Amino acid sequence: MTQIALSQVDVEFGATRLLTDVTFTVAAGDRWGIVGRNGTGKTTLFRLLTGAMQPTRGQVTRVGGLRIAMLEQHRDFGDAQTVWEAAAGPFAELLALERSLAEQAHALDDADALARYGRDLERFEHEGGYMITPRVDAVLHGLGFDPAEARERPLEALSGGERGRLGLARQLVAPADVLLLDEPTNHLDLETTQWLEQYLNETDETVIVISHDRAFLAAVADHVLHFEGGTAVPYTGGYEAFIAQRTERRLTQERAVTKQRKAIAHEEDYIRRNIAGQNSKQAKGRRKRLERLPRLSPPVTAEDAMALRLDVHERGGDQVLSAERARLVLGGAEHGPTDQSSSAKSAASTRRGAALGDRILLDDFTARVMRGDRVGILGPNGAGKSTLLRAIVGERSVDGGALRLGASTTVAHYRQDLTQVPLDRTLYEIINDLRPLWTRGQIQGHLGRFGFSGDEVQRRAETLSGGERARVALAVMMLSGANLLILDEPTNHLDVESIEAIEDAVERYPGTVLLVSHDRALLRAIASRVWVLHESRMTVFDGSFAEWEVVSEERAHAARVAAEEEEALRRVREHRKVERPAASSKAPDLRSAQRSAEAAESRVATAEAEVARLTAELADPALYANPDGVARSTKLGVQLDEARRKLDSALEEWTMATEAVERLTH
Repeated sequence: MTQIALSQVDVEFGATRLLTDVTFTVAAGDRWGIVGRNGTGKTTLFRLLTGAMQPTRGQVTRVGGLRIAMLEQHRDFGDAQTVWEAAAGPFAELLALERSLAEQAHALDDADALARYGRDLERFEHEGGYMITPRVDAVLHGLGFDPAEARERPLEALSGGERGRLGLARQLVAPADVLLLDEPTNHLDLETTQWLEQYLNETDETVIVISHDRAFLAAVADHVLHFEGGTAVPYTGGYEAFIAQRTERRLTQERAVTKQRKAIAHEEDYIRRNIAGQNSKQAKGRRKRLERLPRLSPPVTAEDAMALRLDVHERGGDQVLSAERARLVLGGAEHGPTDQSSSAKSAASTRRGAALGDRILLDDFTARVMRGDRVGILGPNGAGKSTLLRAIVGERSVDGGALRLGASTTVAHYRQDLTQVPLDRTLYEIINDLRPLWTRGQIQGHLGRFGFSGDEVQRRAETLSGGERARVALAVMMLSGANLLILDEPTNHLDVESIEAIEDAVERYPGTVLLVSHDRALLRAIASRVWVLHESRMTVFDGSFAEWEVVSEERAHAARVAAEEEEALRRVREHRKVERPAASSKAPDLRSAQRSAEAAESRVATAEAEVARLTAELADPALYANPDGVARSTKLGVQLDEARRKLDSALEEWTMATEAVERLTH
């Protein structure tokens, strides 16, 4: 069934035409990936779909009563005070009804009160009230929040990234027919991104997602809408099919343009030769036809994307970085860089962190990075990856051990927060400060390689969007000539074409690379070694990221099992706050039923502990760095599946036993 249809839609802002002749249809259950360069109209499309904006020409039609859930950029959580309340915001009315029912259950004094209670309870059940808490808990858990802690955690305690994930959670739990997701993976780590992929693939809702994450699009999308050349072209099939079809389409366009140019050249040659001769009349007629002929535009090609090239000015030594039992403590050495080779200062720093009770981000880390290595650094958000990069470049000191850069190592650090771009300078001044001997033409030419032309080079950096600032940061990095690139989430804010330009440039780069990223496609292309930061320990995996994905399949399986079992436990153990009133006395066998329930609960606890133990062992990255890690993980995976089956059986027995107790106590 068609839910949304756009027909010959044009969008203009004054004299500027943003979109022309956009036509496509969204059917129920479709999963559309929206791709294209920044500024081509992707966010405008969402405004058209929701009705917040009307097209200049053309028509947007939506089926009657269609419910659309879209994450607002300002992330307004209403009157919510806690994280859980904010996530459950779309169900505020039902949750209020639940509280009302709990109060009514204790004040059923007359027939009117009983009748009202019955009507409210029927409505609560009909609208799925009993499923709200498990649904909210499951989504919060999947996006990296502790559901129990979320009930008490205040909203103001969240970081910007956490607020982004909470906004996504609120959107996912909302009752909707269509989900509009704008860059949903920006604040997610690898495991959370994989959870979101699974969630979207299992939902019955229609999904329309703007994303620059190619691996995410490949896992989720079954249709692609590509914004290019002032319009949007729909493609049927997943992201890989889109790439193949787009290449073929561009080739066809290029052939058509070449054919037309040859025809025009032939006509112009005829006109020149005959305009003053015997065939003047025919030549003039051909000239008029040629003037009216609409010219085909050449296809947009990779050459039109950001032109990034990374070179090394000095080769540097063979050993680029050494870590000797390095230790990092959150809040421990934030006072700034010190002599990292001083064991006395490191020991003092270690004692200081322990005395303050600060959280240890990294402990006892020893590793070597050699010239030419490409190291991908993985770990959940907040684990300390960016702090480690800051310690490597000397922006903060270690709290134990040592981190040392090799001789003749020069560093270019791409920071996730883009603070390397001075906001109080114009783009021209930023480049001129780095290359004072360059002419105006050279500076403008360099900025032009990154999409800034004409008067744009006089813009102050504070006026730029996130994507524009990212391109300026890359323009600065290109001038560094460093032999060590440290890249902290370089794909944030950038479109797919720009990310592909980074990928190509880094692949050709002759130096050493440390890369923190959640972009699996980029990691697969670049990372020849992997470091995994997990619970303050760094596991060194001497293989590519693609190899790491293969050997850690059981780790991902363990995470899925843990999430499923936690959701099942929440569903079973969520005691009903709303109870049906009943007037029955205790049955003689109540005590026996209670003993059965207690025994069943004990079996649940035992099975739950076994699942937790196996999951923790499989989740430890160090397991997969051992020679026999793959075989060991496979064996543990089989044991985990068996433990899960036992837990499911115990949960079923516990459910039946508790239901029997409830029947006897009402």
